[in-house]
Amino acid sequence: MSTYAYLGPKGTFTEAALKKITSSNDSLIPYANVTAALDAVRVGKAHFALVPIENSVEGVVARTLDELATGTPLTIVGEVTLPVSFALMVKKDVFDIRRIATHPHAEAQCRTYIATNYPEAELIATASTAAAAEAIGRGEFDAAIAAPVAAAHYGLRVIADNIGDNLGAVTRFVLVSKPGVTPKATGLDRTSLAVFIGIDHAGALLDVLTEFAKRNVNLTFIQSRPTGLELGHYHFIIDAEGHIADTAIKETVEALRAMCEDIRFLGSYPREKAGK
Repeated sequence: MSTYAYLGPKGTFTEAALKKITSSNDSLIPYANVTAALDAVRVGKAHFALVPIENSVEGVVARTLDELATGTPLTIVGEVTLPVSFALMVKKDVFDIRRIATHPHAEAQCRTYIATNYPEAELIATASTAAAAEAIGRGEFDAAIAAPVAAAHYGLRVIADNIGDNLGAVTRFVLVSKPGVTPKATGLDRTSLAVFIGIDHAGALLDVLTEFAKRNVNLTFIQSRPTGLELGHYHFIIDAEGHIADTAIKETVEALRAMCEDIRFLGSYPREKAGK
């Protein structure tokens, strides 16, 4: 039996994704935000944490990227993808909707519906979609946008389903643990790195990308994030196809270590197959 921390409360998309890879014998513990879930692993309260890292419509989850790149080291050991759909839900006796609570990523994916149907409503940001549903259950707001399963968790009434602007939206989640044994290569793997270039100069990012290109390593994700030191200083989160045990990936990482201020190896792990 393993203990898993996840972005809670109960009824989040993260919980639904986690249930794809856990059994009834495992312990699933919700936390209020991404940092708290990851810290549960860092301090030994959980063996693993599952947190969202990117959405096909709204893009990256910045807090997850920053925690993995600059917090106490953790290692990605797996990933899960999940199609996401949104519903508008209320307490059973609410009909006048003036304040709608949801996570900012969900709000961004439902803008057309909100603008068309509730143009005067105030939008309230919450830590997760399930947190919004939970708040509605307590009577704090008029309505919530969340996963349909959250309505069942908190005794709410769904008044509109599939309200997202893009019905094919997918969120990718990463499973992290304390640094240790890297999962064995499967032939369908992903390697994640945090690359700190140091003092920027013309062509610095091109120099980094060239090391991948000349070894025919395909990149699946690249995102710049501020280091927090001063304006204009950035590091890059890079996902590449392949495993650290593969010659091309290993040689690329060695070359980057020689030319960059720092490289944080975030993990090599199996990619989830499309449609799984």
